[in-house]
Amino acid sequence: MRYHFLFLFCIFSIAGYAQYDSSLDQTKKVDFIQVDAEISILPKKKSVEGEVNYQFKILSPQDSIFIDAKNMEFSSVLLNGNKVSYSNDSSRIWIKTAFSPKKEYQLTLKYYAEPKQAMYFINWDAPKEKNVSKQVWTQGQGRDNSNWLPSFDDMTEKLIFNLTFNFNKDYQVISNGELVNKRDLNDSIAQWEFEMEKPMSSYLVAVAAGNYSKLTLQSKTAVPIELYFEPKDSLKVEPTYRYTKEIFNFLEDEIGVAYPWKNYKQVPVQDFIYSGMENTSITIFSDSFLIDSTAFIDQNYVFVNAHELAHQWFGDMVTETNGKHHWLHEGFATYYAWLAEKEIFGEDYFYWKLYESAEQLKELSDSGKGESLLNPDASSLTFYQKGAWALHILKEQIGEDNFKEAVKNYLLKNAYSNVTTDDFVRAVEDASKMDISAWKQDWLKQSAFQGTEALASLKRSEFISKYMKLASLRETSISIKKEYLDKALDFPVNEYIGQEVVFQLSGENTNETMSLYKKALGTNNLRVRQAVAVSIDSIPSAIKSKFIGLLNDESYITKENTLLKVWMQFPEETEKILNKTQDIQGFQNKNVRLLWLVINLVSPEIDSEKKPAYYKELSEYTSETLPFGLRQNAFGYLYQINAFSEQNLLDLLEGGQHSNHRFRNYCKSLLDKLLKDKEYRTKYVALSDTMENPDLEFLTKRLQD
Repeated sequence: MRYHFLFLFCIFSIAGYAQYDSSLDQTKKVDFIQVDAEISILPKKKSVEGEVNYQFKILSPQDSIFIDAKNMEFSSVLLNGNKVSYSNDSSRIWIKTAFSPKKEYQLTLKYYAEPKQAMYFINWDAPKEKNVSKQVWTQGQGRDNSNWLPSFDDMTEKLIFNLTFNFNKDYQVISNGELVNKRDLNDSIAQWEFEMEKPMSSYLVAVAAGNYSKLTLQSKTAVPIELYFEPKDSLKVEPTYRYTKEIFNFLEDEIGVAYPWKNYKQVPVQDFIYSGMENTSITIFSDSFLIDSTAFIDQNYVFVNAHELAHQWFGDMVTETNGKHHWLHEGFATYYAWLAEKEIFGEDYFYWKLYESAEQLKELSDSGKGESLLNPDASSLTFYQKGAWALHILKEQIGEDNFKEAVKNYLLKNAYSNVTTDDFVRAVEDASKMDISAWKQDWLKQSAFQGTEALASLKRSEFISKYMKLASLRETSISIKKEYLDKALDFPVNEYIGQEVVFQLSGENTNETMSLYKKALGTNNLRVRQAVAVSIDSIPSAIKSKFIGLLNDESYITKENTLLKVWMQFPEETEKILNKTQDIQGFQNKNVRLLWLVINLVSPEIDSEKKPAYYKELSEYTSETLPFGLRQNAFGYLYQINAFSEQNLLDLLEGGQHSNHRFRNYCKSLLDKLLKDKEYRTKYVALSDTMENPDLEFLTKRLQD
């Protein structure tokens, strides 16, 4: 939407899966049933070693089978307890012998690996005196888990995973399934043993380890819900996990199928690659969603929470056969997350999400970039939002009862197996006894977004009809629409309509808009007041005190914008507003605190003796031990005030090699800008004399570009 301004953070996990080489499909030749593995995680060495035992049957005569294993070393390979011929090509291990059909086998592999991806080691090489989070976590969606566990890159290969982990006893380990045993192996190492009852794809295997405590809830169907957090974040547990139990109970009722696993865990981790990942029974998510109550309005975990939980049915229990059917994961998870949010925040909120996504999809479609839902290379916008819209329209066409019956039958019939879109279509046709060929053509196969049909659906909402009527006045003169805008702000104001009113005031003559700004500020609606803070270009003196009062609002976006704009326009208020905000941190990226530090550094009114301490604090936020969102924010401010220390320059170099690709690309871009500056280029050349690989190699390449 044109006026969308809320905090954005990588809302979706990976859009699709790397396509698996179909020539390597062995699922019709071999039936892998179960794996029992014992894995030692060695965080200081950034490595793993372990033993895996695979049970399988041969379905037709074979002279070889394989297991995916990237860059692993094998010290022992046994088939039914005996040595067997094998080869290891750094992508997979091939077992070579005459396999007989209908015979059961056990393959035992002892291995060692230093995973370059899929398993991430956070801060284990940090100085002892630094009080930082030390974690290990995995992200294997697609074809990556075979970097740390001999497994299968093919998501159609489903089996039962029973995993045992050996790790430092001072920490907690969380993985798929039920923790059935924990014991100390010696004075420093403990063992955690997890069991699964149902099969799943390898990409859904996960483990997280760190200094975690947990809060355990119980759903109304008695499923344990374990909510993990580091002790330092104990005060953020309630706002972060707010509505978790309600979401769980709602989804079980709405989907009509019992939660498919024995328990459910959620674990926040530092520097996660995406917002969240729906590993079977264990969602790992970005700790940027660990929030206090003030942050809830701007950056809450509710959607990601509901989205990843919905995946436990749509993706984990019933899994696509390949990327062509990826919407069966993301479209369903998005739609059911919207329904859960509707239950929590109301119908207007639900229709607003539909409206926002329709605007984005229509813009994509009108630009000639629309995509079919069955395009395996489609964007996240298509798989997620267009997929959700397809389900919304389908429900309207066949009726809610038929839709629920179809979804229920689809899940139960295909439980713990793989599906295509045709499987869902058959379930819909069987339940509804209706011809849905037009829906299939328009919503599954067409690349264009069906804007006319979407508009008709949106107009079922009285709120959206009112909003669109208001939005149609954007190009109308303020003198003509002023009375209409004024009425739209009448109590009780709808927050979306109120925001739209405020955004339409931007750039207009302040004499014409003064009364409307006053009325908007007087609504006491946090969203409407936030719109004033974000959109106003020049603060009229007549509302100066009311505008400064926005610093009291429970929104870090509002506080940040108010602090910045008051300081820029009313420098005489600098000391007052800095005193009022000196203890406010903001989101995980410390958006308010970093702005506060910079204002202190560049304002001549501030005592110069205090500035070294302020600079030291700002400069230290680029440290590689800190969350990348905070580091990025600090880099941005240091660039604006041209104040990089040598350590900041080294931290930026490390950031350019970070595991999170968005942060990595940001750092590369900023580094390239600095290298175009003669002074910074000289500093980097001087620093290179003390560097070792991989930093030296990385810098040398950037210097040559």
